Amino acid sequence: MDFVRDWVENAPYAAALGVELARLEAERLELRLPYRDANANPGQALHGGCAASLGVIGGQALARAALGEGSGPWHTCALQVSYLAAAIGEDVVADAKLLRRGKELCFVAVDVATPAGKPIAHVTSAVRGREGRAPAQPITAHGDDGASDPGPMGPHIGKMPYTAARGLHVEHMTGAHSRITMPCTQANADAGGGVHEGALLALFDTTGAMAAWSETGPGRFKASTPAMQAQIL
Repeated sequence: MDFVRDWVENAPYAAALGVELARLEAERLELRLPYRDANANPGQALHGGCAASLGVIGGQALARAALGEGSGPWHTCALQVSYLAAAIGEDVVADAKLLRRGKELCFVAVDVATPAGKPIAHVTSAVRGREGRAPAQPITAHGDDGASDPGPMGPHIGKMPYTAARGLHVEHMTGAHSRITMPCTQANADAGGGVHEGALLALFDTTGAMAAWSETGPGRFKASTPAMQAQIL
């Protein structure tokens, strides 16, 4: 299991968050994430991207363990995150369970909670081992209209601790549309040098939330992302 532990703890992005692999068995593992201001939104609330990252790291680590070291390269082809509550200035623990192991696919459920047992997020994922085949060819993404108006909130988003650590920059945030860039830096990298899936999910979470906020404004109530579904191509 050393190759799994190396990937979890030595990927620069996971190391930047402070993710620890506390337990690893054939069909179950536990991750720990001690509280850090750098992983929080204002008010010491854990950023949704961190909770999603624990889900994607736990799911892929358990799939790697189940499929074996020679089954890579690996990627998370589908992921569903349900955010249940906020972790305010608290450590969190992720408990990953293998639901089913197929020939190339593993289905994993991850529950993120505080050490006291308060549920924070529930994540289900499907992870594929490509069995030595070449990585998938990237697709050409459609552009947008090129508008660049960060609106009144945009300049402040990238200054929050977690988003600042990712280097997120709001280029456009008006009219129910947001466009945010994330640099390819060491703090966002996987062990292989590419962008870590957890960092990608953090970008998804933030960009979706900012699209909503650009329409509604911040308002006088707290806001949160209740759920996120991603397909990593």
